[in-house]
Amino acid sequence: MAPAAFDPEAGAANGAGHAAKPAPGTAVEADAGAAFVLESKGTWWHAGFHLTTAIVGPTVLTLPYALRGMGWALGLTALAVMAAVTFYEYSLMSRVLDHCEARGRRHIRFRELAADVLGSGWMFYFVVTIQTTINTGVSIGAILLAADCLEIMYTSLAPHGPLKLYHFIIIVAVVLAFLSQLPSFHSLRHINFMSLILSLGYTILVSAACIRAGFSKNVPAKDYSLSTSKSEQTFNAFLSISILASVFGNGILPEIQATLAPPAAGKMMKALVLCYSVIVVTFFLSSISGYWAFGSRVQSNVLQSLMPDSGPALAPTWLLGVAVLFVLLQLLAIGLVYSQVAYEIMEKNSADVAQGRFSRRNLVPRLLFRTLYLAFCAFIAAMLPFFGDIVGVVGAVGFIPLDFVLPVLMYNMALAPPKRSLVFIANTAVMVLFVGVGGIGAFASIRKLVLDAGQFKLFSNNVVD
Repeated sequence: MAPAAFDPEAGAANGAGHAAKPAPGTAVEADAGAAFVLESKGTWWHAGFHLTTAIVGPTVLTLPYALRGMGWALGLTALAVMAAVTFYEYSLMSRVLDHCEARGRRHIRFRELAADVLGSGWMFYFVVTIQTTINTGVSIGAILLAADCLEIMYTSLAPHGPLKLYHFIIIVAVVLAFLSQLPSFHSLRHINFMSLILSLGYTILVSAACIRAGFSKNVPAKDYSLSTSKSEQTFNAFLSISILASVFGNGILPEIQATLAPPAAGKMMKALVLCYSVIVVTFFLSSISGYWAFGSRVQSNVLQSLMPDSGPALAPTWLLGVAVLFVLLQLLAIGLVYSQVAYEIMEKNSADVAQGRFSRRNLVPRLLFRTLYLAFCAFIAAMLPFFGDIVGVVGAVGFIPLDFVLPVLMYNMALAPPKRSLVFIANTAVMVLFVGVGGIGAFASIRKLVLDAGQFKLFSNNVVD
C-alpha cells in the first residue's frame, strides 16, 4: 500500500485556511478524503478535545455495572490497569505515526498505517472492516441513546403523549444530518470542547446524585457480594473487562492525529495527557460513587438506578433532567466524531479535490451521502433497540484488536526494539494477554446476549439494556 505522505511545505501553508495541497506524485494527490475531511490544521489541544469525545462518553455511566461483575478490589484494579495500558498503547501508536512521518510517510488513516507497517495487503481490509463496523455501531448507538434521552424527558412532561421512540430517533437523525455538513474533522473542535465540558458536567451531577442516594433510606441495603457460582463469577468478570475495553477504546487515533498541523511529532502525547486527565476524574468518580450507592443491585446504566421503575426518583428531578440533557448533547458530538471515517471514505470516492470544498460539484454528493448514511444508522437504531448487550461484544471483537493488539505489534515491527529488551517482552505479553481476554470476553458477551434474547423485539418502543 503506497504511503499517504504530505509535502511539509504544503502542510505548513495549511494555516491559510485552505486544504493542504498534496505534493505531486504522493498517495494523497487527488484525495479529497485527506484534503477535505482529514485536513491537518489543528493544535494538540484540539486533538485532545477530539480524543476525549471519542473515549469519554455516556458509557462512563456503565462503569459501576462493570465493577459489579468484579467487586471493589478487582474492579478498581482492572479500571486502573486498563487506564494505564490504554495510555501506553495509544502513546505507542502515536510514536509509530511519528516514526513514519520522520521518514517521509505521514499516515492519516489507521488502515494505511497498519498495511504499511505490517506489510500485508489483507491487514488493510481487516482494519477498515473492523474500524467501519465499530464506527457505524457507535453512530447507531449514539442515535439510539440520544433518542432514549429525548423520550425520557418527553415522558416526564407528557406521560401519556403519543410520540414513540422512533419519532425521537428521526429527530436526532435530522439534527445530526444538519450538523454533519460541517466539512472536516477539524471543524468539530469547538463542538468537541463543549463535549469535554458536558462529560465533566453530567459525571459530577450523576456522582452527586449517587452519593445523595447512598445516604437515602429509600435505597436497599448495600450488598457488594459476587455470584456464588464460580463459573458465573468468571463470566461476569470477563464481561466486565469487555465493557472496560469498549469504554476505553476509540479505534480512530490515527485519524485524530491526522488533524494536527504538521509536523505532528510529540503533539499527540500532550493530547493524551489532556484526555486522560479527564478520564481519571470521570471514570473513577462515576465508578466509585455508583457502585458504592447501589452495590450489586446497580443497573447497566446508573441513571436507571437513580430513576427506578417503581417508587420515587432517588435524586432531584432538576438534577436528573440536566444530567440527561448533558448526555443527549454529548451524544450528538460522539455521533459526529465516529462518523468521520465513513465521511472520509465517501469524500475520497465521490469528491473532486481539484474543485472547491463548497463547490456544487462537491457539496451535493456530501449532502446526499452523509444524509443517507445517517438515515441508515437511524433505521438500524429503530429496528434493533437493544445495544446494551452489544457493548461487550463490540469491546471484545472490535476495540481489543485495534486498541490493544495492533499498537504493540506495530511498535515492535516499526521501531524494532531488541527481542530481549523489556519493551519488546512487555509489548508481546500485552498482545498475548489481550488476544486471550478478547476471545474469552467475546464468548462471555455473546453468552449474555443469548441469555437476554427473549427481551429483544424489533422496532420496540423501549431500549433494552
